[in-house]
Amino acid sequence: MSISGDQNNPYGPPQPNPYGQAPAAQNPVPAQQNPYAQQAMPQGPAAGYGYPTPGVPAPPAGAPLGAPGASPVGAGRGISGWLWAIGGAVAVSAIWGSVLFATGGFSSEPTPDLAGYAYTGDLCADTSLTPFQDAHFKTKTNTGTASKDANPQHSGTQLKTLDTMTCNVAFEQEGAGSSAYSSTWLYNTATLHRGSDPAPEFADGYRSYEKQDTSVGYRVEAVTGLGDEAYLVTRKDEGGTSNSSYVILGVRDGWMTYQSTWSSYASSSSSGKQPTATEVATMLKTSATETLRRLQNSRSG
Repeated sequence: MSISGDQNNPYGPPQPNPYGQAPAAQNPVPAQQNPYAQQAMPQGPAAGYGYPTPGVPAPPAGAPLGAPGASPVGAGRGISGWLWAIGGAVAVSAIWGSVLFATGGFSSEPTPDLAGYAYTGDLCADTSLTPFQDAHFKTKTNTGTASKDANPQHSGTQLKTLDTMTCNVAFEQEGAGSSAYSSTWLYNTATLHRGSDPAPEFADGYRSYEKQDTSVGYRVEAVTGLGDEAYLVTRKDEGGTSNSSYVILGVRDGWMTYQSTWSSYASSSSSGKQPTATEVATMLKTSATETLRRLQNSRSG
């Protein structure tokens, strides 16, 4: 009698499990609870990398894409708009900067303060001679027809940084006598400074007269009531003679400078009485006040 399931009888009924009952299959750990379970990679292009999210309408053609991983709608659109706004601000700043450079907005050139004064081609026409005429000085008659013989003489030049005007007048004293020698001149200059402010050096230009180490001494004093600042320079006559005088009046008003110089000499045979330095200073200040007023009303000519 053969034993069922004998290894020598392969056709017999199966033998019982020699190791006992087969164990039942254990329940698998759900994927979401298994920290070591590998997540399935998405098939096809991943949403948020330039491809539309499933179920969300695609943006219109030409619309800017958001950053990688961001949705093209909602937050992604806000970031894109913010970047476009920054780019627009930079572009506007660049344009505005170019406009300022083109129009001189960043220019370092100073703006001249001419205090209302204007250039005139004939300073003599605006120079007040009344104070000198009242002191019995009259303009000498022309001795020739050439321009160098003209009296008064005027000139003017307009350049980029300076407008200069001059007027020279030769006087003769009434009642001085034909045989007496005398020389009396009035030299006037007016300058419109367009390139630099003359204020920092103006006072020192006249104070320097006091520092000259020469045989002739000068006295310098400030004058009030004329422009922004004014100075009077008077020569000291060591010999005590009263037949000559030399007085300078300098005025600065904004970027305009004005100087009026009186120079006179008369021989001892002259019967006319020469004015004192104080009297000359008064004439210069009176003339300058009226002359500067006229210059402020002048027009180019």
